[in-house]
Amino acid sequence: MDSQKHLFNLDPAVHYLNCGSKSPLLKSAEEAALAALVRARNPFKTKPEDFFTLPKEVKGRFAELINCDPLQVALIPSTSYGFATALGNITYKPGQHAIVLEDEFPSGYFSLKTWCDRNHAELKVVGPDKETTTQGESWNKNILESITPETAVVLMSSVHWVNGLKFDLESIGQKCKTVGAIFIVDGTQSTGAAEMDVKRFKIDALICASYKWLFGPYGMGIAYYGHAFEGGEPLEESWLNRTNSQDFANLTKYDHEYAEDSGRYNVGEMSNFILLPILNEGLKQINEWTVEGIESYCRRLTAPLYEYLKSLDTELEDESYSSAHLFSLNLPEDVDPGLLKKNLEEKKISVSNRAGKLRVSVNVFNTVEDIEVLIESLESSRLFK
Repeated sequence: MDSQKHLFNLDPAVHYLNCGSKSPLLKSAEEAALAALVRARNPFKTKPEDFFTLPKEVKGRFAELINCDPLQVALIPSTSYGFATALGNITYKPGQHAIVLEDEFPSGYFSLKTWCDRNHAELKVVGPDKETTTQGESWNKNILESITPETAVVLMSSVHWVNGLKFDLESIGQKCKTVGAIFIVDGTQSTGAAEMDVKRFKIDALICASYKWLFGPYGMGIAYYGHAFEGGEPLEESWLNRTNSQDFANLTKYDHEYAEDSGRYNVGEMSNFILLPILNEGLKQINEWTVEGIESYCRRLTAPLYEYLKSLDTELEDESYSSAHLFSLNLPEDVDPGLLKKNLEEKKISVSNRAGKLRVSVNVFNTVEDIEVLIESLESSRLFK
């Protein structure tokens, strides 16, 4: 794959290496959103079937991306909503505990902490060995060892949001299955840019914000709820989530049956006529590119950056634990942080500072020039060459 920058309206003067913060909009998504705004001028043109057609299409595209049945997909407004839905359907048994990652994203941590507080359960926070310079091997080992028959639920990100560290979801999912623990994954920082297979990884719930690697809008997310959540209770009682919801003439003939499978977990007003077209275009384009194609492009794109850091004897994580699309830079000791910040600003390089580290996150809209300019900024920020 070549750079797909032509499909976006990015400012040509900016080197945007910050998709992990928020993705730019596709041109096709802009057009879809504008068309939706125009349609909203005349609401009488909206037919009952319009409340359901696009949601069904979006669920189908997401299901294709993560290998599940579209009926197991729900539309949500945020990851916190998705976590609350899942955790609200997990029964606590005396003596059980829950597991979360060290420095997990706040939405996941607080959601699980609240569940533990409510049930008087212990929350175990698992991190890497402290004496290691690279974290991947020990962190994955510690997660697996911490999962026991007393584990009720494991809630973790698919890759670490600060540094892109990859977790062995397949082994972790299998261990959860073996001991009977529920496996909840925050896929926000990898789904759409790295492989996500809920069946192979034995994930019970996959929760994703859409405004990063799915090229969706802020304020709309998407989730998968597996068989462990069949027949559960939703957070709210939306009329759209009932089996008779498409019969507008008889809505007050109250149907107490929910829509099939995860349809009960859709947020109210799931048919969001402005935001949903944006997410639909994002998912459509990702499936056309393929995740394998995106990941391969990002790996090739950033190879020169890795080689540059190696040349400075910088400690790098093993490739098997490194994401191609998102990573933090372990900067050489002779790089002056203040000077680097100044150089990045002057060259209009957009990156993130997360936990005191420079986080770089690339996608198919990035170019060779973006990486070259970043390397130039790093080199010119060194005090001793």
